[in-house]
Amino acid sequence: MFEYIRTHQRLMQALLVVITLPFLLTFRNFSLNDNDGTIAKVGGKSISQAELDQAVRSMGQSASPEVRKAAFDTLVSQAAIDAEARRDHAFPSQAEVGAAIIEELPSLAKMNKEERDKQLAYIAQSQNLTIAGFEAQQRTRLIAKNFLGSVGASASMPASVAARLTDYLGQQREVQQLLFKSSDYTSQVKVTDEMIKASYDKNLAQYQNAEQAKVEYVVFSEDALAQQVSVSDEDAQKYYKDNPKQFTSEASWHLSHILIAVKPDASAADKAAAKDKAEKIAVEARKDPSGFAKLAKENSQDPGSAETGGDLGEFSGKAREGFEPIMAAVQKLKSGDITDPVLTSFGYHVIKVDEAKPAAIKSFDAVKQDVLAQLKKQQAHKLFADLRDTFDHTVYEQSDSLKPVVDKLADKVKLNIETATVTRKPNPDMAQNAPANNTKFLNAIFSDDVLKNKHNSDAIEVRDGVLVSGRIVQYQPASQKPLDEVKAQVTAALVQSEAKALAEKAAAAKLTALKTTDDSAGFEAPKIVSRRDMGGFDASVAKALVKADATKLPALMQIEVPGQGYGVFRINKVIAPPSVDPSMKEQLDQAAGNQEVGIYLEALKDKAGVKIVRESAISAPAPATGPN
Repeated sequence: MFEYIRTHQRLMQALLVVITLPFLLTFRNFSLNDNDGTIAKVGGKSISQAELDQAVRSMGQSASPEVRKAAFDTLVSQAAIDAEARRDHAFPSQAEVGAAIIEELPSLAKMNKEERDKQLAYIAQSQNLTIAGFEAQQRTRLIAKNFLGSVGASASMPASVAARLTDYLGQQREVQQLLFKSSDYTSQVKVTDEMIKASYDKNLAQYQNAEQAKVEYVVFSEDALAQQVSVSDEDAQKYYKDNPKQFTSEASWHLSHILIAVKPDASAADKAAAKDKAEKIAVEARKDPSGFAKLAKENSQDPGSAETGGDLGEFSGKAREGFEPIMAAVQKLKSGDITDPVLTSFGYHVIKVDEAKPAAIKSFDAVKQDVLAQLKKQQAHKLFADLRDTFDHTVYEQSDSLKPVVDKLADKVKLNIETATVTRKPNPDMAQNAPANNTKFLNAIFSDDVLKNKHNSDAIEVRDGVLVSGRIVQYQPASQKPLDEVKAQVTAALVQSEAKALAEKAAAAKLTALKTTDDSAGFEAPKIVSRRDMGGFDASVAKALVKADATKLPALMQIEVPGQGYGVFRINKVIAPPSVDPSMKEQLDQAAGNQEVGIYLEALKDKAGVKIVRESAISAPAPATGPN
């Protein structure tokens, strides 16, 4: 958002750590153990590859090396805080954890132990946790708050910085333009043969036949293998039976509600009055469930849903934050049922189950093609892993032809020798994901060993699951085009260059005249330019305008207008921004706090000691395993 923040990327990385830390720590303490293959040790504690894989999955992103590195860094930070907490005996007590849970879910405070345990069990289950795991999650948040919260909260950015940033981003300038177009001067350009020859000689590199090569290449990929492997219906049925959760849709409830609002800290009398009102509405709603929407419009104190008849939308799986008691209340209800008043931190809710859909497993016929595709992909992944070394070694050891690798793998997979004409850089007219148009492949093709010795290239992994090896069949070096062949092209470029120079000269003359006698005649209508709004100008023009010295007005300057010519610009006035936006000061304080958190985390890592056991595992996931 702000230039200051963009130039301090570590701040955002630290914020990511603070946000993801509590959830990753839950996985570490309750989901995994160190028997999964240690990849690093922090403060004497192990981080396993399985733990890292699960952390990556929890981030909901593809397992790229960058994402895995970010997840690993977060796990290391978490382990460093864990080590510091143990060293300082700073683990929250069970009572503190309980208080934190009540603070987050105040509705639990009014429940007896049996009701509270039932509610906690439901909340934990909705997050795929045990009650112990849920409590550990709260303990982790307390640890993060104790160790990181005060560090970040104590940082502050000077008010003068916010004021300067407000001025920097918000200042506007009223600008007029007088444009001198290059195209208006082409008729004045006189080109001689001598000028054409001189321009050609000066720019020989622009008039060459590009270096190119005709190549043969073989692609060995998981996608191609998946199309060639076969999976029986029996295997698909077995996988379907062994993995029922994968094909089961979650139970869901479409809900509407009527809210009688009451604050958690309201008096007992106010709470009793709200509950009494909610109970009366529940009785009335049960008499005529079809009139629930009308009751909601008349009585609900939830402005977000009252106008739509109390519609809350569909709920399934993990309960939305603050709605856990509601989900607990509707678990066993049928379509059309209406609850007794349910207390949340918002107040008392009367809830109607518009539609209840039970969990249902999809039929095998409905998912058969998906299962077959998934199993083929798994088989292809395994086959690719098994054969990639053979592919690699064969193209290297029998480097005079690609036919040996085709023959070598013929009983496992059908490979084809394909052809293409390529240059050293990817061709924009070819498909950008084409293996033969990949930068790494092209670098290999034009290497000395392949180009001069006529060998196969190494097996190049152009992307995950795709190996390519190629060889040059025919090579054409770069060559100079004769002047007669490109004379028209040279002439056109020369005319354009000379016309641009004339436009620049005319603009400069006009600027000199205006500095002697200011005159706004001929200028276009004024436009407003700022760092947030370019006012319709080219980015380079707008940047020059907002950077120009405008202490003396009107300010005059000459700027090149890309693709058009030159402009003389007149800054008429500078419009000061409004007063400092409080939100900007808050964001700058947060940025400063995040920087302090990042520094503190680095100090904790140094103190704990980080030992990398398996560097390769950080960037690569554990090998996939197929169904039994």
